Amino acid sequence: MDLDALSGVIAYKHTGENVTTVTAAVDRITINHPLKELCDLELSGQVTFATGRSSMEVSIQVARAVEPGSQVKQEEVLMTCAFTMVSLDPWTKKPVPICPIKVETAEEKRLFALGEKNYNIKKSRAKTGLRKQTPNDEESDLIHAMWLQQLEYHDPNNPLRKPPNTHYMSTTTLHSSQIMQPQYRNRHNFMIFGGYLLKTTFELAFCAAAAFSHSRPTFVSLDPSTFENPVPVGSVLYLSATVAYTEAAQTPDLSTGVHEGGSNGKQRTRVQIRVDSKVRDIEHGETKPTGQFSYTFLVDREIRVVPQTYSEFMIWVDARRRAERARESLTNIGVGDGRGVTE
Repeated sequence: MDLDALSGVIAYKHTGENVTTVTAAVDRITINHPLKELCDLELSGQVTFATGRSSMEVSIQVARAVEPGSQVKQEEVLMTCAFTMVSLDPWTKKPVPICPIKVETAEEKRLFALGEKNYNIKKSRAKTGLRKQTPNDEESDLIHAMWLQQLEYHDPNNPLRKPPNTHYMSTTTLHSSQIMQPQYRNRHNFMIFGGYLLKTTFELAFCAAAAFSHSRPTFVSLDPSTFENPVPVGSVLYLSATVAYTEAAQTPDLSTGVHEGGSNGKQRTRVQIRVDSKVRDIEHGETKPTGQFSYTFLVDREIRVVPQTYSEFMIWVDARRRAERARESLTNIGVGDGRGVTE
């Protein structure tokens, strides 16, 4: 919640108080270095991409607090993230243009170029999603291989049976529902604060990963997520968390250099949890999707999830694509020296 709140403060510092600013998307939250001791933390950030449209990218970092006037070292940066904020007319609720940012230093130019790249990637991915295109040849082969393997599991003449550490996706789902209370509303209206929605989806994702692995999961990252519809105060929020994808964690962590394999040679697994959310208006009975959130955790077990239905296979394929993109983007972690608004 603090990350989203600071993003709002930074956005209003750029736009002024004459517009309403809302969180449109979380582009990524990544743990760079885990916090292993009690210490003071400094949250800092800045607008890193704004071209004059209604949206802007706000990059945030969480680091160990340093002495005033000192620079934050890379190894002291614990977490990085980026939010897409959109400015709306407070009366019409329609997007309004905002001032572009002026980049001057080499670091500012690098961050602006990275924000522009992320913007273009999001646009291109919307055209190549599974709702627009069928799985590619490699993905189709993987789906077929998993389907054939499941046929063997159920063949009485075949001794092969499902391993005990393999679980069907349909058995991993957790649900929750709660009424939205006014203390969690946005400062400008009676819509629920986006940071609170992130908090509730994360907690359910953590519980799903823990129930699936029977261990305490370690948070790794949140994939890019978009808030589709606002959640009014008094409505009911429905959440559904499912283990969407698993893979062996044997690649080194590029941000720390630490190998993800468990201690004493014990296998560790990356577990991706997909949380689907929807909101229901009590008076009118209308239900709308509010967003889809994909959290990745690390667990100290060798464990695997397999889909059964076509819908589950599409969830698995989408999660696999997210995992591949996450590995590609690890080298782009960071938001510079943390200058800008601090807390």
